[in-house]
Amino acid sequence: MMLVAVQWVSVALAWDSVRMLSQAQKLGATTYARAQALSQEVRESMSGDELERLKAVNTFFNRQILYRDDREVWQVPDYWASPLETLQKGAGDCEDFAIGKYFSLLAAGVPGGKMRLVYVRAQLGGGVVAHMVLAYYAEPNAEPLILDNLITDIRPASRRPDLTPVFSFNAEGLWQGVGGASAGDPSARLSRWREVLLKARNEGWWP
Repeated sequence: MMLVAVQWVSVALAWDSVRMLSQAQKLGATTYARAQALSQEVRESMSGDELERLKAVNTFFNRQILYRDDREVWQVPDYWASPLETLQKGAGDCEDFAIGKYFSLLAAGVPGGKMRLVYVRAQLGGGVVAHMVLAYYAEPNAEPLILDNLITDIRPASRRPDLTPVFSFNAEGLWQGVGGASAGDPSARLSRWREVLLKARNEGWWP
């Protein structure tokens, strides 16, 4: 993946864990149990540094959530699930993994500007497929670390030559590739992301 300096505002977003668990309870006992497990993982990870938080959240989703296509899970070609929707189903596609990890790391106190959801072209099975990962930048000029549901461990971008970035975004901006030049307001240009932000706010992940 191409490496480009980024800038961010180091502000951790407020997480309302009580509201999150209350909303999870409305979705049934299984969802509530998974949400409790995630909440505990997030809280325990906060005693460590950001790398330890990345590992904890990445491992949780990669172990607890099954990869399934949107047509199988939601009976539609493309659907971006909120974290609780993913926990409810216990399954999701690459976008759902990346979204769940992003909001869980926000809850763990990782500043949102250090993370970008990245749409990539991934070389897989002899072909190229559309895919999404979560990229983390420890510093503005740092090589990003890639959190991916296809690979269990977190690797620096230089060790993921199979991924070619197309565009990246978070709650603060939208960029071509992973560059520094803004491509506009992500909530305005990405309707599915706007819907996820609204759902995440209702679930307590977003102020």
